[in-house]
Formats: sequence, structure tokens, C-alpha cells
Amino acid sequence: MSSRLPWDEIGIPTTDYTVRKVAAPGVTPLFWGRDTRGRCLLIVELEGDFAEEFRRGVVDLYGIKVDLREGELPGQQRLVLTLDRNVDQDLFAGLCQTLINALEPATASPEALAVSLTHIRRWRAFLAARKSRRLSDEEVRGLWAELQYMRALYARRLTSAATVDAWTGDDKIQQDFIFGNTAVEVKSLLGCDRNTVRISSEDQLTTVLDDLFLVTHKLTAAADNSDALSLNALVEVIESELGDGDALEQFSQKLADFGYLPIAAYDTPEFVVADRQTYRVEGAFPRLVRAELPNGVTRVSYEIELEAIKDFETDDDEVLKEG
Repeated sequence: MSSRLPWDEIGIPTTDYTVRKVAAPGVTPLFWGRDTRGRCLLIVELEGDFAEEFRRGVVDLYGIKVDLREGELPGQQRLVLTLDRNVDQDLFAGLCQTLINALEPATASPEALAVSLTHIRRWRAFLAARKSRRLSDEEVRGLWAELQYMRALYARRLTSAATVDAWTGDDKIQQDFIFGNTAVEVKSLLGCDRNTVRISSEDQLTTVLDDLFLVTHKLTAAADNSDALSLNALVEVIESELGDGDALEQFSQKLADFGYLPIAAYDTPEFVVADRQTYRVEGAFPRLVRAELPNGVTRVSYEIELEAIKDFETDDDEVLKEG
């Protein structure tokens, strides 16, 4: 994103608000704006009366006010998003750009309002969590791999609700998935650049459960592959597949806790899984555990060579078989 923000050249009005039209390819009129207090606005112009639809679909957001106001012409209404604190302009700009992109296919005001309210609901959990930094490239790949494995779990073993419940999300202490007497730690590798996986703590490869597995995903960045998905696209696929309202809400909350929001930055790169390997963590599997660390040593991280754990490789069905 450019260092200049869309509100930088908009003056502060003495009444109402000042606007500048958004250069967007869709048919829905969109405007950047500032109000009399200098606050940043995004305005979606609608044709018709949507008071009832707005009342049913709007939610409260941390730091962003959402209003439906009368437009300048008869029969017009305006959905107005107002940022409370200008210190968050860069985050607000990213959220607005995501909405602007989503509105491009909308051909009529009812669709534009529905898309807008859907995005606003998705923002709610993220803004409440207040993790407003952009994920690193490594975090994007790691989250992508976890979500891809989530799809495998609810496709082959668990219900969608049980799978979302099993995903530990941003919990850095436990493994990525815990269900029944099984724990699964998921790792990602990009292409053939690395032959090791990083273990982030002395607790990541230990559990009191009966079974612990390490699952590696070798990813390939392949935008020209029809099966390739960006992080945003993968989240959308999962949301369409869950089919359970409670599971969808829990999934959104865990994504927010992780620090994810579908901003345009996550539209690329697009990945495919080139290879997935499952390893059973037991016996002489090379790992560091808390009970065996010298006194005073804690919070360790280390790397494991994949070649060194080939003898522990097992079939995917050890985890994904129906139980």
C-alpha cells in the first residue's frame, strides 16, 4: 500500500463532510471523506430505502462507527463508515480497500449493502482482538497450511464444528489441532528451499495425549495453477464449506485472534500443496522437551532435519481416518 492515504488531500469541512470519489471499477458509487472533526470516512452510496435491512444486519465495531444516512438526492441513502481515531488510518485504509474490492462485482444497491454488512461483521472480531499488524510472510504460509489441513480433517474425519473446535488457532503453547486423544502440529515449507522445520518451543512436540503427529506441507507458489489459492481465497472456501453458524462464528473469532483480516495484501501469493507428510512423534523422535532441559534453560526453539525423521513417517490415514 502507498504511504499516502486517501484522506491526506481532503480538507476538513465546517459542516457535514467533504468527499472525494473513489476510483473504483464497480458501479456502486464510493467516496472517501472527512467530517467536521477531521475523522476519516468511507461512504457507500445506495439507491433506495434500506433502513430495515441495515437495522437487521449492522453490528457494533471497535473504533469504527457505522451509520445509514439520507443521501443528497431523493431516494438515496449513504452507508457511512467513520474511523474514531485517526492514528489507525493505515489499518482503516486496508479494511476499506478490502470492501472496495469486494463491491466491484455488485450490480445493484441491495447487493452492495449486503456485501458491505458481511464485511463489517467479519471485521468485528478482528477489531475487538486489536491485533492490527500485518502477518509476516512466514505467518501467512503457516496459517495457510493449518487451514488447508483443517479442510482435510472435516472432509475425512471430524464434523466441521468439531474441526473448528479442535483448531487451537493463536494458542502458541499447544499443538495446532487437539481432538480426542490426538494432537497434530502442522508445519509449512516453501518449495525445496528448506529441508528442516522450526519447532518454536520445548512444549510443541510433547503431549499428555496418546497420539502426537507432526504434519509438514511443502508449498509451491503457483499463481498459474487453477488449484492455487491465496490466504484470502482459502478462508472464503472454508467459510462456504463450514455450513454451521456456530462453527463459522468460532472460526472467525479464531482467525481474528490469530491476527488475520481479509485485507488485499493477502490476495497474493497463491499456493498449492506440492507434498504432505505425516510423522508420528514417539520414542526416539528427535525433539527437546521441558523435562529434559538443563536447569535455567527455557523458551527454546530449534530446527529438525526432515531426513532425520524419515523412520517416523506414517500414512495420512493415521490421523485422517474416520474415527
